Amino acid sequence: MTAPSSSPQKRKPNLDSVTTINDDGSRLFLHPADVSGRFTFFRRVFGALLLLIYVSLPWIYINGNPAVFLDVAERRFHLFGLTFLAKDLYLSFFVISGLGFTLFYVTALFGRLWCGWACPYTVFLEHVFRRIERWIEGDAPARRKLDAAPWTPQKIAKRVAKHAAFFLCATLIAHIFLSYFVSLKALYGFMHESPFNHLGAFGVVAFLSIVLYFCFSWFREQFCIILCPYGRIQSALTDEHTVVIGYDGKRGEPRGKASNPDAGDCIDCHRCVNVCPTGIDIRNGLQLECIGCAACIDACDDVMAKLKRPKGLIRYDSETALEGGKTRWLRPRVFLYTFFLAAGAVAMMFAVNSIHSTQATLTRMRGQPHYVTAEGVRNQYNLFLETKLNEETEFTVKVADAPKGLQVSG
Repeated sequence: MTAPSSSPQKRKPNLDSVTTINDDGSRLFLHPADVSGRFTFFRRVFGALLLLIYVSLPWIYINGNPAVFLDVAERRFHLFGLTFLAKDLYLSFFVISGLGFTLFYVTALFGRLWCGWACPYTVFLEHVFRRIERWIEGDAPARRKLDAAPWTPQKIAKRVAKHAAFFLCATLIAHIFLSYFVSLKALYGFMHESPFNHLGAFGVVAFLSIVLYFCFSWFREQFCIILCPYGRIQSALTDEHTVVIGYDGKRGEPRGKASNPDAGDCIDCHRCVNVCPTGIDIRNGLQLECIGCAACIDACDDVMAKLKRPKGLIRYDSETALEGGKTRWLRPRVFLYTFFLAAGAVAMMFAVNSIHSTQATLTRMRGQPHYVTAEGVRNQYNLFLETKLNEETEFTVKVADAPKGLQVSG
């Protein structure tokens, strides 16, 4: 029987339904408890580094332009000192496919590591919005108590403060995102003018702010469970030798009290469920909702340390190793992904080497191929010169091996 939504971690797990849906079909709002430990520490440091990179790149100038500046209006794309034109966008095929195969490669070896550690959605949700929520409303028990409490002035004040902070953060994230396309200098100028003077930019910021606020204040883990396709294809990318977060059933079962000498190491405290951002019970095996954040590992290790039992009841390991076997790192899929990554890297290297900082294109103008006049024969061409150098460039145009009497005009 499902418990009230104010105590979601006590409900009986239903392996045939989504973890955030009650038996009656209503939404189960999760309140993951805070956790500390080695993996949580490194995740927070890594998340803070990613946030710092996201905020800093528009401020860092290389060769006269921001480190990442996708100038769509001028169709010039500046990436860490290199400038690409619209005709160079075919290189994005190699970049996107390379990132895709890298993701496949990492997934084949370490499972859904991207989702829990580096996915922008997870980074913003876990390291920004949920930190704000814990700061204003308290940890999981306090938040569940606040949900069940009547609407008092104190509850209204906390909710208003939380959602105001959420919307402010969403707006800041949207403004930083826009600065990647218009530059901070232009964005600062937009902010000092009427929104009607830059309706396109204002509309983008307003739309992104509303979407981000909706996602991080209400939709939350539903994006990872319902919308993100990565969790659904992970079963095709992993196998029994992939290192994932798993529960050592041989050591933990049967579950029982710590004082029971016949019970396994798992005391069924539900601490691993309480800290899970998607509300799953990792003891039921690897599930679609698991994002590989390792919060359950730190929670379980903390309990094991208090009981003076070995850590690692829940740990990063392969299904084969959890069953007593040995993880095999070199497998056909690993070789296949390595081959595709190497082939893509070689192809991209040749493609990049074919790009030059300047380029000239000479084409015959439309109409007659030539004109005969009293002065002679006249041919008309269009000469198109372009440069990717971020400075004034002077070209000298000459005709090699020009015939006698040739004159160049225009």
